[in-house]
Amino acid sequence: MVKKKPPAESAKPVVSRSATTAAEKGKAYPFTVDPGRAANMRGNRRTDTKPELALRGALHAMGYRYRKDFRLDLPARRVRPDIAFTSRKVAVFVDGCFWHACPEHGSKPKSNEWYWSPKLVRNVERDRAADAALAEAGWTVVRLWEHVPLADAVAQVIGAVGEPRRPLP
Repeated sequence: MVKKKPPAESAKPVVSRSATTAAEKGKAYPFTVDPGRAANMRGNRRTDTKPELALRGALHAMGYRYRKDFRLDLPARRVRPDIAFTSRKVAVFVDGCFWHACPEHGSKPKSNEWYWSPKLVRNVERDRAADAALAEAGWTVVRLWEHVPLADAVAQVIGAVGEPRRPLP
C-alpha cells in the first residue's frame, strides 16, 4: 500500500529561535519561506571555516602553537580572534568576503537588502572597534581575507608573530 503525502500547506516561514527572540524584542528580521535557504544559512560557520582550518594547519605544522576562537576580555570590549598567540599578543582574523564586505570580492545582497546592507556595515564597524580595542590593549592585529593564498597568509602571520618558540626537530 502506497501512502499518500498530505496536501501541501501554504509556505510557512522557517523561524529559528534567534529570529523569534529578535522579533520579540521588536527587531526586524527577514524570515525565509524556503527550507533550503534556511538550512544554507544555518550551515554558515562562525569558526572553523575552510580558510581558517588551512591556516591553522599550516601554522601548526611549522611548530606554532596558539589558541583558537579564544575570548579576550579587554577593558573596552570582548573580542574573539580566530587565532590568538597569547604570549606574543597577536590576534589573527580570517574574514569572509561576504560577511566582512571585502572591497574586491564582497557582493551586495539582492534579497532582503533592507536587512543585509546595515548588517554588513555593522560587521565592518565591529571589526574596526575590535581592532582598536586590541591595539589599545597592546595587541598586534592581523586581518586576512579568505581569498588570500595560504602561503601569503602564513607569511603575514609569521611576520607578526616571529619564529616559533620551539622549532620542530
